[in-house]
Amino acid sequence: MRQSLQLKIGQQLTMTPQLQQAIRLLQLSSLDLQAEIQDALDNNPLLEVESEQSQDSDNADHVNSSHKDDSQRETSDVIKTQEMPEDLPVDSTWDDTYSSSTPVNGAASSNKSYDGDYEVYQGSTSESLQDHLIWQMQLSHFSEEDTAIGEAIIEAIDDNGYLTADIDDIIESVHLPEVGEEEVCMVLKRIQHFDPVGVGARTVSECLAIQLQQLDDRTPFKDDALTLVCDHMDLLGNRDFRNIQRKLKLTEGDLREVMRLIQQMHPHPGEQIAQQEVEYVVPDVAVMKKNGRWVVELNPDSVPKLKVNEEYAALSKAAKSSADSQYIKNHTQEARWFIKSLESRNETLLKVANCIVQRQQGFFEHGEEAMKPMVLNDVAEAVEMHESTISRVTTQKFLHCPRGIFELKYFFSSHVSTEGGGECSSTAIRALIKKLVAAENRSKPLSDSKIAELIAEQGIKVARRTIAKYRESLNIPSSSQRKSLL
Repeated sequence: MRQSLQLKIGQQLTMTPQLQQAIRLLQLSSLDLQAEIQDALDNNPLLEVESEQSQDSDNADHVNSSHKDDSQRETSDVIKTQEMPEDLPVDSTWDDTYSSSTPVNGAASSNKSYDGDYEVYQGSTSESLQDHLIWQMQLSHFSEEDTAIGEAIIEAIDDNGYLTADIDDIIESVHLPEVGEEEVCMVLKRIQHFDPVGVGARTVSECLAIQLQQLDDRTPFKDDALTLVCDHMDLLGNRDFRNIQRKLKLTEGDLREVMRLIQQMHPHPGEQIAQQEVEYVVPDVAVMKKNGRWVVELNPDSVPKLKVNEEYAALSKAAKSSADSQYIKNHTQEARWFIKSLESRNETLLKVANCIVQRQQGFFEHGEEAMKPMVLNDVAEAVEMHESTISRVTTQKFLHCPRGIFELKYFFSSHVSTEGGGECSSTAIRALIKKLVAAENRSKPLSDSKIAELIAEQGIKVARRTIAKYRESLNIPSSSQRKSLL
């Protein structure tokens, strides 16, 4: 084999720490970005928030103008130590990654490396279901033995309020020789009557029965409802109303009343108390109609405007040692790179949001049914960026418009062919399914085949199995399950 050397000229994007930082900031949500900015402010004395008050005071103060000119010249000398590019090429492929050890402010000379181990506080704590049950048990007259049993039972109750452990498992976890099945069942029965009533049940049938038993004995159809949930839960689950009527000897009108009574119960009692993790969303962009056209603007409240503290930066030349001077220069440069990365993030976000709004104007005018099919590649080609960049900039980024708040990814959907040779968005088809089901006769709900026929009348060909898939994704039960006497 003949060996030879060849010289080739080409261009390759180098993933510098600064570029890694820019890509990292691009994919953060607003809340995560705010925490990142605060971390940068805490660790870099040369970085500060540019407030309107500080801008006004700078414009009004002319007394020390000559000193400021000198200070600004010195600052300029400091920050010119490394040329800043006009643009940061945050566009990258799926394979481009950033290192988790990259410093927060991007420069390798930082004294503190970012390890990503800080926590973001997003709201006040709330009481869990277990806390609520323990609190009630502490206020009740429980012996030490019963308290130990109760704690084991409560620990085995899930967020829906159901007991997930067997009686034998609870006996074993208590570690008391005198505790048997009878003692555990007695404590369990007491807990099942805590608030919310029915918590600690092992089945839906038991859960509903406990709640029905709490009703006044004079409650109409209470006994029939108890018989139904205790003895004929299989018929109720299959909505076999004809057999229910026959077995309980009820008229159709009486069965309606029994069903109304059962529907007032809570099949998942724990959900009334269980701690819910609240997701806070800060919109990144706002869409509004101005002079007959839809306009996209960045949300100024989502990210604070930053600047370099020029007074601190000017101290570089007055530093008593070269180490102090280098410290100021390094942090000044880090601050400038961080600000540049934020600007690049905002520009990219605004560019992509503008493209999305331009393509989905029908949605903003008429709603989901007017949504057009759109995939990542459509936007990528329009803004001349890679699909991976579009994915990063649309993940956990939110848009506020008159119709509500939506994640940017919401506007992407696959397409379905129409009779005229065009395309229809899967999101629009889901909206049509919701609309048809909402308007159907509950005693004769629409089958998937019938829904497909009705949508076909609008020129959109959709297979029955596709309708079933979309219906299930919307958490809409089948026609047999939707059938109701009420």
